[in-house]
Formats: sequence, structure tokens, C-alpha cells
Amino acid sequence: MSASGGTKAIVAALVANLSIAVAKFVAFLFSGSSSMLAESVHSLADSGNQGLLLLGGKKAKREATPQHPFGYGRERYIYAFLVSIVLFSVGGMFAVYEGYEKIKDPHEITAWYWPVGVLVFAIIAEIFSFRMAIKESNQTRGDRSWTEFVRRSKAPELPVVLLEDLGALVGLILALGGVGLALATGNGVWDGIGTLCIGILLIVIAIILAAETKSLLLGESAGLEEVEKIKAAVVDGDVVTGIIHMRTLHLGPEELLVAAKIAVQHDDTAVEIADAINAAENRIREAVPIARVIYLEPDIFNAQAAATGANPGQTPGTPAPTGPDTPAPTDPGTSKDLGH
Repeated sequence: MSASGGTKAIVAALVANLSIAVAKFVAFLFSGSSSMLAESVHSLADSGNQGLLLLGGKKAKREATPQHPFGYGRERYIYAFLVSIVLFSVGGMFAVYEGYEKIKDPHEITAWYWPVGVLVFAIIAEIFSFRMAIKESNQTRGDRSWTEFVRRSKAPELPVVLLEDLGALVGLILALGGVGLALATGNGVWDGIGTLCIGILLIVIAIILAAETKSLLLGESAGLEEVEKIKAAVVDGDVVTGIIHMRTLHLGPEELLVAAKIAVQHDDTAVEIADAINAAENRIREAVPIARVIYLEPDIFNAQAAATGANPGQTPGTPAPTGPDTPAPTDPGTSKDLGH
């Protein structure tokens, strides 16, 4: 896995969660606190999630095959999606069930020092893991806000670890609050309420993760900054006079497909066009190194054809799109596709 995959953050979270899961389960055995049981299952599920992320990163490194000619980069998206399922089913639903059972049939917490001591230890360990995730994320986040980073990041591992660690910290605070209120009032219902809140929190985080990784699985285009760099690299102002339309697609976090129809002059020779395409591909790879699969098709731009649907995905008669892959023609001419 590349550095941008946040391997250090994943390993740190895995170590922290395994140690916390054991400590929480021991606390549950001595105290009978349902919050501690829910939290131990939560930490165990998180540990499994970090294992899934590491496995996905390893599988994504496999070489392309005839059956999968674009490689296995999207394996990282698949395993990140599995994480959201595990977090929802194992973590969230189990905690909701435990909370409901505890509210329906509350019982007093015994050996209170076990859950309180373990929760304090867990909070310290999770803060360490969370700080590592933040440090790793800051290396690739740039000037984006945290919300934008989670939503726009093409590498799923760091957003997953960030949300898991944040959910773990909030969950620990909820568990500590539930245990504290149960001890203060002598009413075990508060322990069940804390457990129920943990379950709802985990379900919300799982839904957010599922939505974001679903978008990556469906296929996302390059970011606006990368698209602008690619557009600037394609046009040389001599043979390649403009971009009629362009599409980009992430084949994985560090692999980008670029497909574009470029405008050339009607009197350019085949040799000149071929040399210009090769030069444009080199410029694209220099500007955006992750652009590894590039297809450029020459065409003589016709404004009327473009306005009536020459751009794939555009309905004839509708205005040109305004997204990251907006066509950028610059040279009018006759309608003749040299690529056919």
C-alpha cells in the first residue's frame, strides 16, 4: 500500500483496538456492564476492519491480467465498503440490541473501578490512534477541510480510520457517561441508554462510510485541480488546438484513466498527429503522474456537432456541462473524425 493509504495509521489503530478490546471484555466480565460489552465488540469489529483495509491494500498491488486489464486498484474500495458493512452489522446493530436488552432488564453494575479504569485507558489509546490518523491525513489533505477530505479523498483508508477513531472516542465518552450515571443513580437503565447511543452512533458512521465508498466503487473522476492540469498539458497550440471532450476515471486511488477527443487541423499529416499525441501523453504524465492509462483520439472540431450531442453524456440541444470534465474546444472546423 502506498504512503497515501495511511499504513502507519491503520497499524496504529489495529494495535490500539486489539488491546482495548481485550481490556473492555475483561471489564465486562468483572462488572457486568452492557456498555463495556458493546464497546468490546465495537473495538473487535474495528480491529477486523483495519485487517480488511490492510488486506485490500495488499490485493490491490496485483499486476493486471487479461481478465482484469486495468488492474486491481479498486480492491481497496471494495474492502473499505466491507468495513462499513461490518461496522453497521457487528458494531452498530449489536450495540443497539444490547442497549435495548439492558433498558428492558436493567441490573446494577458491580466492581465499578473495572469499567471506569478501562474506559480511561481506552480513551488515551484512542487519542494516540486518532492523532496518528490526523498526522497521516495532513500529509495529503492540503488546504481541504476535514469534511471535504473525507468526501473527496480517492484513497479510502485514511477517511475510514479517521471516522472509526472519531466514532470510538465519542463512543467511549458515551460509555463513560452511561456507566457514570448508572453508578451515581444506582439505576442500570443509564448503562443501557449509553449502549444504545453507541449503537446509533456506529450505524450513522457506517452509513456515511458506505455512501462514500459506494461513490468510489461506481467510479469517480479526477479532482478539479488534476483535470485542469491535464487540459493544460494536452493542448500545445500547434497541432493540438483544443479538447473537444474529455473523461477521467479513477481505476484506483493512485491510477487514473484519461480519455479525450482532441481537436487538430484538417491539413495535419498522420505523422504530425501521432507525434503530437505522444508528446501530449508525456506532458500529461509529467503534470499528473497517476494518469497511467491515456487514450487520445484526434478529430476536427465542429461546433455544430458538439452542440447537438457530440459530447458523450450530453443531451442534444442542451447547454454544455460544467463539471470537472467539461469539454474545452478552441478550434472550429469541418466535421471529420480522423479516429475512424
